[in-house]
Amino acid sequence: MNVKIDSHQHFWNPRRGDYDWMPMDNEILARVYGPRDLEPHLLATAIDQTVLVQAAATVEETEYMLGIADASPRIAGVVGWIDFENQEHAYHLRRLAKHPKFLGVRPMIQDIPDTDWMLREDIQWAYELIIECDLTFDALGFPQHLANFLTLFTRYSDMRFVIDHCMKPQIRNHSEDSFTHWADGMSRLADQTTAYCKYSGLVTESDGWSLERMRPYVEHLLKVFGSDRLMWGSDWPVCRLEASYDAWHSAARALTADLSKAAQDRIFGGTAKEFYRL
Repeated sequence: MNVKIDSHQHFWNPRRGDYDWMPMDNEILARVYGPRDLEPHLLATAIDQTVLVQAAATVEETEYMLGIADASPRIAGVVGWIDFENQEHAYHLRRLAKHPKFLGVRPMIQDIPDTDWMLREDIQWAYELIIECDLTFDALGFPQHLANFLTLFTRYSDMRFVIDHCMKPQIRNHSEDSFTHWADGMSRLADQTTAYCKYSGLVTESDGWSLERMRPYVEHLLKVFGSDRLMWGSDWPVCRLEASYDAWHSAARALTADLSKAAQDRIFGGTAKEFYRL
């Protein structure tokens, strides 16, 4: 049986007070999202399981997500957060690693002003402990982080890395230079490291999306990562800023429709199952 997996979605409650990035006047984002809200979309798209990913830079939100996961068979695992700048959080990582649905961590690098933050000497302990605990690392960044991620992924070649949202190419401001910078950086990550990539977030970066606008990006990802290292994710409910869950799923399917069934099965389930060991 080919299990269909959404490798990247969120639940949140803004009243928790730790979603510092969230504009509280945004009617789409600033509301509660839980399993009951997502279930109709999973049924409509025949998705069997999901990976629930952190959206707040607190351990408390990770605990909140694990509580939801414990009560939700649909959630295959949780990607959480620890404070890389506080070595006392080694305790939290070791503790969380014992939970059967805790998969790994995602520092919110895209929100950190210092582009070189990930290479700071004082946070290297966290990468070493992730490897020791056999956990995963979700790489959340922008094209300006590509070179540093290559350094990081090469330095810790034993770590299981996955690139979130295709490293957020700036499709809305597409130019030959910006595409080349992104494409070359992604090619190096694919060729020189064992990183995987999430086929997610493209509609949000498009600002008026269409298959035609996204196609060259998807074609490049397929060329360099292949279906064996590419996994589809909805990034719901963030995707709702540009498209419904069902619309993005349909678009993602249309952009990969020429692939073999085996390749499509990898992208829409098999790759995530393998990477996260679900």
